[in-house]
Amino acid sequence: MAQASPPLRRTIKKPELHQMVPLADSTIWEMERRGEFPKRFLLTPRCVVWDLAEVEAWLERRRNQPIRRAPPPDVRRRVSRPVRTLDRSEVPLPPAH
Repeated sequence: MAQASPPLRRTIKKPELHQMVPLADSTIWEMERRGEFPKRFLLTPRCVVWDLAEVEAWLERRRNQPIRRAPPPDVRRRVSRPVRTLDRSEVPLPPAH
């Protein structure tokens, strides 16, 4: 009797990954590094792929676990364009016509 062969595992390249997971390359790379996203692997020396089943399982976990929104940034702590509080006496009046 012939043995059943294991199902073929499909891999995807970056364009198909981005259709499924619309995150920036840097975000995906950081999540992979922290172990929060499926790891890419080399199929050949110049071809990087992800296991489709692992990506689909990650998407399903993300769908099922609630994620809180990030708090808005505190603009008062900006360095490049700090927010200044104006005294009402300093506000220029609009020109009279």
